[in-house]
Amino acid sequence: MLVAAAACPCPPLLVPEVAAGAAPELDAARAACTDALGVLAAARPDLLVVVGPEDGTGLSGYPAGTPGTFRGFGVDLDVRLGDGEGEAGRELPYGLAVGAWLLGRTGWADAPIEGRGVGESLGAEACLAEGRRIADRADRVALLVLGDASACRTLKAPGYLDERAAPFDAEIARALGSADAGALRALDTGLARELKVSGRAPWQVLAGAADGNTGLSGALLHEDAPYGVGYVVATWS
Repeated sequence: MLVAAAACPCPPLLVPEVAAGAAPELDAARAACTDALGVLAAARPDLLVVVGPEDGTGLSGYPAGTPGTFRGFGVDLDVRLGDGEGEAGRELPYGLAVGAWLLGRTGWADAPIEGRGVGESLGAEACLAEGRRIADRADRVALLVLGDASACRTLKAPGYLDERAAPFDAEIARALGSADAGALRALDTGLARELKVSGRAPWQVLAGAADGNTGLSGALLHEDAPYGVGYVVATWS
């Protein structure tokens, strides 16, 4: 059963070594992510599943110890998803690598970890079904859900300015901040794709994991759109 969740953004810029001189601009987001992971630890989970976006339309599993790297961003920095042997030839997609960095930064040792990559084009029903499967994995399951909101908030944003982006992000922040699984289930997949939202599929996995659990409450810890990309940090517990 899902007992806690943390929703965090996953731009590589969250890692100070990648952001370099711009690192202080995301200090508030980093601090909120640290607080969110504290909520997960306080829930005393039996299993932590880290869910994040990856290319494609499928689902991929990443066992504990799977490595990730930020070398593609010009930084000599490697991470691992918790303790374990990983799997030969496997490497974390960027979103899960950011999650591994967050967990390593806070010294997570509260429960076994595994990762789940969710194709950014995976349909809503498949995402919901995956969430339900994850929630059934243990008596007390926690999720770290990685994903960004729209990338179209300003003229200089990666997706340029789209007037639909701000209201879309506001609804995401409201839904995540109030543990409104129904609103996440109903997200417009096509609009999310047009607005370059990387978090749509992971958030719908979260919604599926929450099915039948009416005791969850939410808290919005951070909302901002630096560089024209929406970043939201929220917890469910």
